[in-house]
Amino acid sequence: MPMVLFAAPALWDDYTEALPRALAEAGVAATIVTQAPDPAAVDYIVYAPSAPLQDFAPFTRAKAVLSLWAGVERIVGNASLTQPLCRMVDPWLTEGMVEWVVGHALRHHLGMDRHIVNPGHVWDQTCPPLARDRPVAMLGLGTLGLACARALQALHFPVTGWSRSPKDVPGLTCLQGEAGLEQALRGAQIVVTLLPRTPQTENLLNARTLALLPQGAAILNPGRGALIDDAALLAALDRGHIGHATLDTFRVEPLPPDHPFWAHPRVIVTPHIAADTRPASAARVIAENIRRGEAGEPFLHLVDRARGY
Repeated sequence: MPMVLFAAPALWDDYTEALPRALAEAGVAATIVTQAPDPAAVDYIVYAPSAPLQDFAPFTRAKAVLSLWAGVERIVGNASLTQPLCRMVDPWLTEGMVEWVVGHALRHHLGMDRHIVNPGHVWDQTCPPLARDRPVAMLGLGTLGLACARALQALHFPVTGWSRSPKDVPGLTCLQGEAGLEQALRGAQIVVTLLPRTPQTENLLNARTLALLPQGAAILNPGRGALIDDAALLAALDRGHIGHATLDTFRVEPLPPDHPFWAHPRVIVTPHIAADTRPASAARVIAENIRRGEAGEPFLHLVDRARGY
């Protein structure tokens, strides 16, 4: 019977019932512990990068480290981590992200703020264009980015996807590389950033790339705070080149109370709530990977250490 170490103590209450139930549904009989008297006896580690465990070397028998987070930038460079690392791809997390992106994209597209906050009672009958006339650039075509792109396409937004490496997605214009990024940004009135944080993606939106966007473009960042150069974004907002930014992730979290984003009239801050790991569905992902490990099958959502995601 495999031993599963749940090494994310702050989250255990959320998984106390969900993980045993998911393992049972997957046909896996396992012992779950929250502390391992003998690390060498552990077969799987369920992990959150914020957990106290940082030294994986003693876990010589562990077949995999199964992260509860979609992002793995805090752990992927850990030299003691030699076991296979799987990131979380949670179907309900994906649903939540789609809802956040579609909701805020429509908010900007329809100009809802000028009606919701209208202290002067201005009767402005200016109608927005149809969605088909509002191009969107989706920066990142992983599980989350692709799901959001498809949802926006279903509303008739013309979506162009961009990724660092080539992608071939039926029915979606896919660009890559530096030239592709410039092309995607020049044509976008709404930009969504759903990329992992890597040395190659940090400050991807900077003074130069923000200047490529058409006047008044909106930015939605539910990805990683470090994807955007804060000072460059504020400068672009101040001069009106960027019309609005809705930001869910930040370099420092919680966002400090004196950060300029809080008070800027063209910025909406949401407190890293665009998508959350849902224990009921995430537990099934963990259980399936443990089942696969016991059956000698390939793990789902393996992290490429060289690429960092």
